[in-house]
Amino acid sequence: MSENTTKALKIALLVGQGLILVGAYLWVPPHAGLGNLGRIAIFHIPTAWVATLAFLVAMVYGIQYLRTRRLDNDLRSAASAEIGLLFTILATISGTIFGRFTWGLQSGIWWNWDPRETAIFVLLLIYGAYFALRSAVADEERRASLSAVYSILAFVTVPFLIFVIPRVMFSLHPENALAGEGATAGILRNSRTMIVFLASLVSTTGIYIWAYSLRLRLGQLERRRP
Repeated sequence: MSENTTKALKIALLVGQGLILVGAYLWVPPHAGLGNLGRIAIFHIPTAWVATLAFLVAMVYGIQYLRTRRLDNDLRSAASAEIGLLFTILATISGTIFGRFTWGLQSGIWWNWDPRETAIFVLLLIYGAYFALRSAVADEERRASLSAVYSILAFVTVPFLIFVIPRVMFSLHPENALAGEGATAGILRNSRTMIVFLASLVSTTGIYIWAYSLRLRLGQLERRRP
């Protein structure tokens, strides 16, 4: 891909994200039950999706490293895990804001230790430990091997923490918030909301790809440094 094409794609991504922000707050109607708070779903769900995608990519490159023993694969795995951790933090923050004004408004509580909140907190600890492990091992090849195994084991927990545990345990989170019934239901049922949400999903994935390429390039430069 030429430099001009890459630059054009970056500009398109920035313009698209700006249009999504404008559309989310000026074109999308307020939710019948949640009001303006329902707009958070347009950004919260894509960040959670990208975090899952990033951790999956980290696992895939971890497996590739164990197969090939090429340090480039370790770099790709670590770069994706780093961005995944960042998007997990963003998902946690947006989810906390949503929870504060739907579950804890009267009590003034920002964190309820709901199963979903607890699960994502555990996920943050798991991938925080991944980077603690990397910083604790000086030998490059040993660090890569341990990180690769850890990335595989860590991703095994992701489906359980994000999809399974919150659904088998009682949760304050409205299980049918996207398409069900009730005051907090049907956030994405409105056609305008769905259009902006899908655009946000694509744009957020594009931001991940962009950030990943930048982090990978920076890691390559750091590796070449004497």
